[in-house]
Amino acid sequence: MTQTEFLNTVMPFKDKVFRLAKRLLVSKEEAEDATQEVLLKLWRNKGKISDYKNVEAFSMTMTKNFCLDKLKSKQAQNLKIVHSNYQDHKVALQKQVELNDSMSWIAKIIEDLPEQQKMVIQLRDIEQYDFDEIAKMLDMKPTAIRVALSRARKTIREQLKKTHSYGVK
Repeated sequence: MTQTEFLNTVMPFKDKVFRLAKRLLVSKEEAEDATQEVLLKLWRNKGKISDYKNVEAFSMTMTKNFCLDKLKSKQAQNLKIVHSNYQDHKVALQKQVELNDSMSWIAKIIEDLPEQQKMVIQLRDIEQYDFDEIAKMLDMKPTAIRVALSRARKTIREQLKKTHSYGVK
């Protein structure tokens, strides 16, 4: 596989690898390092890339595993999860403040979710993968993914209701 063929294969999903890494590792720098590591591993094994049915799914699995290993290591003690993908420059300032506040609450809620639910929410709702692709990436059954996604969404919904109702019952 030539360098051009390699780049044509991996560049379309490089940003998705980065976003998953950022979701798991939080730090932009850590996510960039993780993305670079995954791409480097793919480059080193470029001869085997054609053996994979879905290189993108394989890369996302590699990213997940790399990030989880990094989180387990001692150097990851100060990392936290932050979601900052959302920007909309056309809304009024007040609406922007409200949106930012809501996104901050959602990021905090997602941060407190169990690891599996965090990954499922990231891959399904943010990266827009279908259930079969997520099942391959996370080595889970589609039914288990639906359950984890449902629980994660329910937790997010309940926590948002609590924080935005300020004691109103």
